[in-house]
Amino acid sequence: MTQDVLSAPERAEVLARLDAAGVPVESSGHRLAAYSYDASNYRVPPVGVVFPRSVDGVVAVVAACRETGAPLVGRGGGTSMAGNAVGPGIVLDFSRHMHRVFSIDAAAGTADVDAGVVLARLTKEAARATDGALTFAPDPSSKTRATVGGSIGNDACGNHS
Repeated sequence: MTQDVLSAPERAEVLARLDAAGVPVESSGHRLAAYSYDASNYRVPPVGVVFPRSVDGVVAVVAACRETGAPLVGRGGGTSMAGNAVGPGIVLDFSRHMHRVFSIDAAAGTADVDAGVVLARLTKEAARATDGALTFAPDPSSKTRATVGGSIGNDACGNHS
């Protein structure tokens, strides 16, 4: 994959749309370098990184990327060993602000959480809320850093899957 998927005007357009939508985008050299890699060997600098604070922020980013054709990459802990957390467009990092556990329903066997919740935290919360009856199945070795969104997107596994 090449980093020049978007031309300079296309890169400027997606950044302008995000700015117009009131979505802060970080695009300093340091930030782009840090988000150019994950646990894989791939190195792909993004156009910018967004740390959404709400679902509305995510919707605005998705709309801007759809309208401009900019690639969109969801990211949590950046623990993917297959390059799933890097890409040449806008990176949405859910781990900074969208990491809440809203509820765990033992009877239904469901959890309502943000995509940026770290797996180890959700496992602990599920066990606490259900007196140890339930857990969250993905149990990769990176569970203290990997997030729910990434584990679902990557079809993560582990001992309890």
